[in-house]
Amino acid sequence: MIEWQDDGIVLSARPHGETSAVVSLLTRDHGRYAGLLPGGQSRSRAPYIQPGQQVEANWRARLADQLGNYAIEPAAPYPAAVLDDALALAGLTAACAVADAALPEREPHGAVYEGLLALIDTLSSPAWPYAYVRWELGLLREVGYGIDLSCCALTGEVDSPDSPLSYVSPRTGRAVSAAAAGPYKEKLLKLPAFLCGHGQVDAQSLRDGMKLTGFFLERSVFAVHHIPLPAARQRLTERLFELEEA
Repeated sequence: MIEWQDDGIVLSARPHGETSAVVSLLTRDHGRYAGLLPGGQSRSRAPYIQPGQQVEANWRARLADQLGNYAIEPAAPYPAAVLDDALALAGLTAACAVADAALPEREPHGAVYEGLLALIDTLSSPAWPYAYVRWELGLLREVGYGIDLSCCALTGEVDSPDSPLSYVSPRTGRAVSAAAAGPYKEKLLKLPAFLCGHGQVDAQSLRDGMKLTGFFLERSVFAVHHIPLPAARQRLTERLFELEEA
């Protein structure tokens, strides 16, 4: 018998049979892990396998390659910020869907787990959408497709007030300064200053940030497996842009 215990965040749950559910967790030490939760569709258990719920999980199976069974208990109340805020709920749902689809199974990614916990903690703040973009940036780094914001790909200059990094090459994922971009800037992706730790945090920078991380997630992570961006992520983008236009 193989068994482990770990803290986790529910990423998804789907019905299995008449009463059970297959639950996917992002765990602190074991990564993204699926398991069968007996009675997962019951009224008593269904509420605490919602995406974003923090849980204490016990997983066991006879063989390592089996689906295994979960015993799950809530470790914290469901994020209060999303109960009265549909946009924050959309953000939490999108983050869980992206992690569920992007992370390889049974491979530890502690930084993504800690980042998702931090994102959940920011959902009560109006600034959470910018934290969401930073979280996606970190996830890209964790799965091997990090965007290089260390210096300008063309000049080697680091970000500075005199020569800010303002674009990212869609081909290489490396930053380009405003001065070096020249006539090529229309072919580059905009890099919002808040991802470099300064500058305005506004609707346009959020739009640019979502487009930037979305582009690399779609091209480098999901297209490889011939799947689109998760629908929850697309809905979040639409809602954020609708908010900007309102």
